[in-house]
Amino acid sequence: MIVERAYAHAAEAELSGPAGWPWSVPCVRQLLDDGLRFTAPVTFLVGENGSGKSTLVEAFAEAFGLDPWGGSAGHRYAGPRGPSLLGARMRFEATKAGRHMLRAPHTRRRGFFLRAETALDALGREQRTGRLTGTPDEMSHGEGFLMAFRERFLGPGLYVLDEPESALSFASCLELVGVLDDLSRTGAQIICATHSPLLTALPGAEIIEVGEHGMRTVEWPELELVEHWRRYLDDPRAYLRHIVGG
Repeated sequence: MIVERAYAHAAEAELSGPAGWPWSVPCVRQLLDDGLRFTAPVTFLVGENGSGKSTLVEAFAEAFGLDPWGGSAGHRYAGPRGPSLLGARMRFEATKAGRHMLRAPHTRRRGFFLRAETALDALGREQRTGRLTGTPDEMSHGEGFLMAFRERFLGPGLYVLDEPESALSFASCLELVGVLDDLSRTGAQIICATHSPLLTALPGAEIIEVGEHGMRTVEWPELELVEHWRRYLDDPRAYLRHIVGG
């Protein structure tokens, strides 16, 4: 593992300011109050849209020196997304390997930030600098994701993913589970925001549910999204009768 705990501090003026964001988001407030401790090489953040899980993973990536637009270390702020308020204040309590990386220049840090909406742009930049052998423009979105997993998710480092399942088929999601499992055994650490019950079933992974309550650790069978998928697959009409006509 690379990071044992993440925490952040904000000035009182920021917390009570008129905008409030991101400090008003429950998971961010909990991060300010208590921090977030990581207990496994793979951590999944699960929650509804707007819960703040993407805000967290972007800040984790940025604090480690990865471009918040997506990509590997050494391209920090190469994309149009600039520094974030939370990312600028995020700090880590790191393992010995993590401290070694955090003391090194950004270009020597190992890791990758894959975010769904900017992935092809970030992968194109990786290809132009010789870090990928394939050409993302000639691939589907899902093929580009899988290329990144195979070529850039290698060895010890911090790998941050934001909803990677959005471009992947069922079979490709299973392939990603295998990649994450293999990667976690090399000394790497993975933090992934997801809506996928398939990914979160990875044995040994820590699952943190993000919502109005803030953050809490849960077991896979207790996840609300797992229960919803079970009910939906068992009887789709029980859900759809409230949505579609006829």
